[in-house]
Amino acid sequence: MKSENGIMAGKVALITGASSGIGKAAAILFAKEGAKLALTGRSPEKLKGTESALRDAGAEFFALAGDLNEISFREKLVAETRKIHGHLDILINAAGIIGNGDIQSTTLGFLDNMMSTNLTSVFHLMQLCVPHLKETKGAVVNVSSVTGTRAFPGVLAYCVSKAAVDQLTRCTALELALFGIRVNAINPGVVLTNLHKASGMSDEKYVAFLEHSKQTHPLGRVGKPEEAAELILFLASDKAAWITGDTIAIDGGRAQTCAR
Repeated sequence: MKSENGIMAGKVALITGASSGIGKAAAILFAKEGAKLALTGRSPEKLKGTESALRDAGAEFFALAGDLNEISFREKLVAETRKIHGHLDILINAAGIIGNGDIQSTTLGFLDNMMSTNLTSVFHLMQLCVPHLKETKGAVVNVSSVTGTRAFPGVLAYCVSKAAVDQLTRCTALELALFGIRVNAINPGVVLTNLHKASGMSDEKYVAFLEHSKQTHPLGRVGKPEEAAELILFLASDKAAWITGDTIAIDGGRAQTCAR
């Protein structure tokens, strides 16, 4: 149930990638903590699942399905958020894609699409939201990846896009500190979401991937979306009022390991 005294009471949060995984978990958690929400996801059907969970929690929200690769949709999303909720306190960039490819097999089209979804949309949404976040001295939390800080073979474009998100986070944190806006990122390891299967990984290969991940993550398991959502909540809240420009690992220790 929604909390009238939660740490997000009276706050408005715009969350991308809210139809599944970390974005969905963040939406549900923020709603329980009293936030008003603006949500988006690519799949109208999957987004309805999040909407149903939020209605059960008594949340105040609106959802708008669409493609974040489209400039006009990003503009519409931010404009509707301001129109419906009146202000904006928090931007959470949780939408993203992953795909396989090395330097020899990655096409320019594949690279462009990866960067458009994982970086350009994040950059532009931040740019669009800054005027509104200035008014509230708000916060931005970007969902990056362990691949932003460590190199992994076979997912070149994804690694590059997430490293760029980390640097975008640090640069904008310095630029926006003057206005009281905080910008941070989380860097998850493997989390139990639909990300890999959406990239085309078969059910059989995904099960094997999760089993192998028990060995690559020192704590012996993959993460849960709800665990990542808790870190996002903290960074977006006043409890993290003196934290900005940080990229925080939440990966069961994976970033500390050598290749194996």
